[in-house]
Amino acid sequence: MPSFDIVSKIDMSEVDNALNGIKRETQQRFDLKGTKAAVDRNGNELTILADNDLQLRQVQELLYTYFARRDVDSKALDFRPTEKASGDSLRQLVGIRQGIDSDTGRKIIKAIKGTKLKVQVALQGDELRVTGKKRDDLQEAINFVKEMGSNIPLQYVNFRD
Repeated sequence: MPSFDIVSKIDMSEVDNALNGIKRETQQRFDLKGTKAAVDRNGNELTILADNDLQLRQVQELLYTYFARRDVDSKALDFRPTEKASGDSLRQLVGIRQGIDSDTGRKIIKAIKGTKLKVQVALQGDELRVTGKKRDDLQEAINFVKEMGSNIPLQYVNFRD
C-alpha cells in the first residue's frame, strides 16, 4: 500500500552555515563592525544580541537573507519578545520549530479528510503518515496540503509504492 510522510525538519548544518555567514558579515559591515551584534545557536534556539533596536532589526534581516541563501525555510523561526540585556544592549530569543505539533497535525488531518480523498492520515509523534491505495490519491493529498498553506515548513518524504 503506497504511503508517504509529512514532516517538518530543519537541516541544522545549513542553519550553522547561515550563522557563520552572518558572523562574517557582522564583523565586516561598516555599520555593525565593533558592535555587540551577534547570533548564537544553542540547540534549537538562537540568541540575537545587539546594541540597539536598529541593529537588532538589521541582524534579523541578515537572518532571513542567509536562511534564504541556504534554502532554509524562515517559517521555522519563532521570534520571541525583545528583552534588555547587560550594558544597555538588547537580546532576542528565536526558536527553531522542528516537527509538527499536535494542533497543526490535527488541522491537516481534518482538512485532508474533508477533501474526501481515499487516503488515511495518522499522527505519529511529530510527523504524519498518509496511506492510500492509489499513488494518484497520495499525489493529490500532497498538492492539497501544499495549497492549504501552513505556518510551519513541511516536507514530503519517504514516498513508498
